[in-house]
Amino acid sequence: MSYKILLLPGDGIGPEVIGEARRLLSWLQDRRGIAFETEEALVGGCAYEQEGVPLSDATIARAKAADAVILAAVGGPKWDALPFHLRPEAGLLGIRKELELFANLRPAIVFDALIDSSSLKPDVVRGLDIMIVRELTGGVYFGEPRGISDLPNGERIGINTQVYTTSEIHRIARVAFDLARVRQNRVCSVEKANVMESGRLWREEVAVVHAKEYGDVNLSNMLADNCAMQLLRNPRQFDVIVTDNLFGDMLSDEASMLTGSLGMLPSASLGATDAHGKRAAMYEPIHGSAPDIAGKGIANPLATILSVAMMLRYSFGHAEEADLVDKAVQNVLNAGIRTGDIAAAGQQTVGTVGMGQAVIAELDRLSS
Repeated sequence: MSYKILLLPGDGIGPEVIGEARRLLSWLQDRRGIAFETEEALVGGCAYEQEGVPLSDATIARAKAADAVILAAVGGPKWDALPFHLRPEAGLLGIRKELELFANLRPAIVFDALIDSSSLKPDVVRGLDIMIVRELTGGVYFGEPRGISDLPNGERIGINTQVYTTSEIHRIARVAFDLARVRQNRVCSVEKANVMESGRLWREEVAVVHAKEYGDVNLSNMLADNCAMQLLRNPRQFDVIVTDNLFGDMLSDEASMLTGSLGMLPSASLGATDAHGKRAAMYEPIHGSAPDIAGKGIANPLATILSVAMMLRYSFGHAEEADLVDKAVQNVLNAGIRTGDIAAAGQQTVGTVGMGQAVIAELDRLSS
């Protein structure tokens, strides 16, 4: 069996880190017998430059035909002045919407070797392992009405609408509860039920799913602002956090800094499972395009490499290989090999390719 993978390098450092994903896919094919058929397409600013839009119909068609998509990064200041529908970020939102990728999984894990890189004290983050489940296709990023318009008095008004339905809340809640069952069996549902009707509905409907289907899982509720504070005060209290699109965007970025670097964290965006057991899926590092270091060969590829591991786990059921990749990354870090973003004084610093090669060398050692 061959898995069809669409690679979307995107902008900035995207092509560099995608190169290390290709290296890993080749190793998996050569050493573990997992066949991959890969092709590339454009998304983001590069797509706008060459195709006039940040996401073309052709790329959407390729993504829908693939077994999984690996996306690196989009965006950059050179496109900031474009109308929103032409900006690189519109391509990212568009592909999520077109593939109906409603569940975004963002782990925040502190590797022991990087504990001193965290923004918090070691005794606060040691052993941290959080999974943030973010609803990805609803809420304020997609709600209507939206836009900017002129008022009769000469002022302008900007409108975005936060909206959720029962079914949208139920399906993301089930993802969170299912994940909790194979972790520490705890879910914290996060919203602003005290001031937002959508937040009150969120809390009520998560409770409905819990009562009917997941009574064995411990459920708690927390307001989003309190959750932001608790992530800094006592992050290890959390196991699985489930929240909406806007709060998930912010809280997952906050949680990422507890681990030491955005360059370390992968993510998975999943759709619903169809009648044949297949689900659309896109895997991506959570870091941005980092245009300030693009082309220098110094970007950290580990988040992209770990995103491939998530693909093996969640799309293809190759848990053994996923664990192997995770272990290789951990061992490389334990050996003191670092890219510049996670390096401390006296540690061996390598570039993007060097880090990818180190992971492959460790995979070879673990497999020998």
